[in-house]
Amino acid sequence: MTATIEPTKGGFGTRMLRKEDPKLLTGENKFIDDIKAPGQLWMGMVRSQFAHATINSIDTSGAESMPGVHSVLTGAQLAEMGLWQAPLPCAWPVTEDMVNPPHYPVAISEAKHVGDIVAVVLCSDRYGVADAVEQVVVDYTPLPAVVNLEDAVDGKAMAHSDLETNKAFHWPLDPNPEGTAAAFANAAHVVKARFVQQRLIPMPMEPRGCLAVPSPAGGEIVFYSATQIPHILKIMIAATSGIPENKIRVIAPSVGGGFGGKLNVDADALLAVTLANHIGLPVRWTEQRSEGAGASHQGRGQIQHVEAAADENGKVTAIKVHLDADMGAYMMLITPGVPLLGSFLYTGVYDIPNLSFSCDGHFTNLTPTDAYRGAGRPEASYAIERIMDMMAHKIGIAPEEIRSRNYINGGEHFENFDAASTLTFDSGHYKPAHDRALELADMAGLRSEQARRRDAGETKQLGIGMCTYVEICGLAPSRALGGLNYGAGGWEHATVRLLPTGKVEVVSGSTPHGQGHETAWAQIIAEKMGIDPNDVEVLHSDTALSPLGLDTYGSRSLAVGGVAIAMAADKVVDKAKLIAAHQFEASPEDIEFVNGSFSVAGTPTKSVHIQELGFAAFTAHDLPDGMEPNLQEQVNFDPPNFAFPFGTHVAVVEIDIETGGVELINYIGVDDCGIQVNPLIVEGQVHGGIVQGAAQALFEEAVYDENGNITNPSLMDYLVPSTMEMPNITLDSTVTPSTTNPLGVKGVGEAGTIGSAAAVINAVCDGLSPYSVTDIKMPATPQRIWNAINAGSTGGAA
Repeated sequence: MTATIEPTKGGFGTRMLRKEDPKLLTGENKFIDDIKAPGQLWMGMVRSQFAHATINSIDTSGAESMPGVHSVLTGAQLAEMGLWQAPLPCAWPVTEDMVNPPHYPVAISEAKHVGDIVAVVLCSDRYGVADAVEQVVVDYTPLPAVVNLEDAVDGKAMAHSDLETNKAFHWPLDPNPEGTAAAFANAAHVVKARFVQQRLIPMPMEPRGCLAVPSPAGGEIVFYSATQIPHILKIMIAATSGIPENKIRVIAPSVGGGFGGKLNVDADALLAVTLANHIGLPVRWTEQRSEGAGASHQGRGQIQHVEAAADENGKVTAIKVHLDADMGAYMMLITPGVPLLGSFLYTGVYDIPNLSFSCDGHFTNLTPTDAYRGAGRPEASYAIERIMDMMAHKIGIAPEEIRSRNYINGGEHFENFDAASTLTFDSGHYKPAHDRALELADMAGLRSEQARRRDAGETKQLGIGMCTYVEICGLAPSRALGGLNYGAGGWEHATVRLLPTGKVEVVSGSTPHGQGHETAWAQIIAEKMGIDPNDVEVLHSDTALSPLGLDTYGSRSLAVGGVAIAMAADKVVDKAKLIAAHQFEASPEDIEFVNGSFSVAGTPTKSVHIQELGFAAFTAHDLPDGMEPNLQEQVNFDPPNFAFPFGTHVAVVEIDIETGGVELINYIGVDDCGIQVNPLIVEGQVHGGIVQGAAQALFEEAVYDENGNITNPSLMDYLVPSTMEMPNITLDSTVTPSTTNPLGVKGVGEAGTIGSAAAVINAVCDGLSPYSVTDIKMPATPQRIWNAINAGSTGGAA
């Protein structure tokens, strides 16, 4: 027993360096391509060269005769082998009548997009499999192809030749149609706009890959995958392949980024598992960068038709949105649900009483779309923040002023606001973030400098843009997901064990791929149990070690998984308190717990640290009557509501009027993610998100030609920005604790992305306003800007 109680180190608010980083920086961690299995076969895909074509015949003889080739299998052969019992899964059928053509891992009679798999090659050599793929000869008959969303809407051709329409579903959200109609009928001002959310490629640093290893004794299979969702992947592989779930173990080794690009059940996963299980040999696949750009899934791909009604003072009274969403050739895991995630946010942070939303999903002969950082919410934030700037411009007031006039509760603190979308925002306090962002940006000084440059007719003009966003995080209350027809829950699992030696094991169902979970989870233990973070080990990303979980996406890790850990830690403390009371021969009500130590109230010099009780609970020599040995507790936490982070971002750009060149020269972000466990990790997440949103605004786009070929599949021509293209980013935060969980946390992984695209485009349009430019299509390239300036009107078609 000890007489001194030292303050806990590493608790909430500590800017602790990440525990994960030394292993990552020294190469000690293993990524998917570092894992080898004796006797492994390499898998290669023969992919369609046409966006839409009938498969007449496939000649595999050339490939089969090559050294090291084990087998070459077509879609028809694989279907005859019965390796799967169902098509690849779509877990979110958003309507009862949603059209969802079966999507098998290998096309049988018809290829639906460039990159669609039409045959599979297995070979003993990594380079030999690439050569063998080139020797497979496929005879196609090209069919009319739908290679952009506009053509899909027009229905000039069918993306699926056996369907009579390209429309997959119609989904409305119109809680008060009479109110919306009245608001527009009585409006003093109406603004209409058409925004295009271009397709984006996730492009994580590490491409996708997998390795399926069957048990030598047969019957069991270990599947290594660079995935964000090992638990969901295990269930979906079992459901699709027919292999019993208890015979599948999924391990996600260190994962080099995801951004939604590894949040799926792709053909490669099902092929590797079923083929390995069938032939009894390990099967591995590593994606090539250009292959992944067009063959996995992409993000965004929407056309937004937005209308806003306002009174004479600029108070917005209604928003109408119709969304055409590009599904691509097939429905992937949550493809149709992505635009619905944004549907509830089209009124943003504003007290807008009426919302009318509808979404039509359309098939095209392009790469499927699915989750990409933010997944529906950046698109919604972009639309409302652009329309607010347009309304301000029409009325003749400053962008910051129209926002102040429309904030929920005037920007002051509120709780339980019922939005027009039917969501209840648990809390918010928008004015402090708004004011702090304008202060850090020196808005008055920027406007003065902008006016000076305009008066002087300088070549480089200044543009200033802002965005005040709110997002839905902590995905998600299971009841809410059920109401949206989603095929899974939104809870998360955690187990906390205090070991006999005083160390702590945390078992988490959340799956990190760069978020810093091992550090943040250790800090939760430090906060709750008074134990040094260095004494905490986190077990994750392995369905044998962590059999329960729903993984990482939608900024849910801390607000759901972290809360589960905290609640489990509380239960361990409660049990340990009974042991301490027993040792002190005191009533549990008289026991105090401070900084990891138990003591009897009034006698703090007589204490025992919780780590000392681990051995007592293990030996069980002297436990309270009826108490089970060991200190281990588990929690499955299902949040009662979403969490709603928010913030205000300001972007400053310089535009060269002669060339159209644009440079982002300053960026300020003030975000509110509730209580911060580790501010250093928060800032890193916000930095990365800001860059990705700015990339959509200025650089990135998956470009297809008229035949459905992606023309920029590599990092040579897909413009992912580097530090050279990014300015100094100034960050600050406000703290409005969430009321939906006991930690008061929200989520921050997608925040920067949700705020930055709108802020940057608002800045570009502000800089171009003297040239009658009111909108410009993303990405705002120098060519588009130059065209818009010289057209002297809207740049939306530029």
